[in-house]
Amino acid sequence: MGCLLKQGGGLFPRLRVAAVLLAAGEGKRMGGVAKSLITLQGVPLIKRQLIALSGAGVDEVVVVTGHEREAVEAQVQSFPVTLAHNPAYRDGQQASVRTGLQALSGPFDVVMVVLADQPLVGAADLTELLGAFKRRPHGHLLVPMVAAVGEQGEEHSPSQRGNPILFDDVALAQILASDLQLGCRHLIEQAPTMVYLHPTQNQRFLVDLDTPADLQQLALRTGWRLELPESSQV
Repeated sequence: MGCLLKQGGGLFPRLRVAAVLLAAGEGKRMGGVAKSLITLQGVPLIKRQLIALSGAGVDEVVVVTGHEREAVEAQVQSFPVTLAHNPAYRDGQQASVRTGLQALSGPFDVVMVVLADQPLVGAADLTELLGAFKRRPHGHLLVPMVAAVGEQGEEHSPSQRGNPILFDDVALAQILASDLQLGCRHLIEQAPTMVYLHPTQNQRFLVDLDTPADLQQLALRTGWRLELPESSQV
């Protein structure tokens, strides 16, 4: 996508990376707002994600649209991305995932499925996951498992599953050929031999925006300005 930075060199070969950026949801719990259009410090979340993906050296990005299609497409028109509209976006996230995967030009060594409503995930976080994917000891699909961390830095259990999720061409073929659902809470149980659980303390992989209360809490915690698309300040 005209990357700003390329990750290369080191002990591992550079991966050819694609990303599917999901921006199709209705945002029902947010009052029908397209969450990708929420602004953080004046910048729409979808633009923040595209900048992060570019900074992480991603080669191709497919943006999946659905709800408020025209408004979302208007925000990404200056980026060299592929647009894929999912007319069945009301059927849930998996329909959008498949729409995005089918629009990739390929082949790729790794595909990332990225949520547009994760405001804290930046290029360094994506690079962490790509590095973990290169070094993974087994599996075809990487899921970040985020440990709860106490005030003194100690880890607590249980860990929570985060996003984004990464996978290779083997997992990609299985996802497209079966009913394997990346958004399913039971993904790890469904495909235990395919999944590598990446242990991390990176809490940014857990933060997303589902409700107005989520916006308010993040604004209070960070001091950042968060606004709905209609410029209604949180």
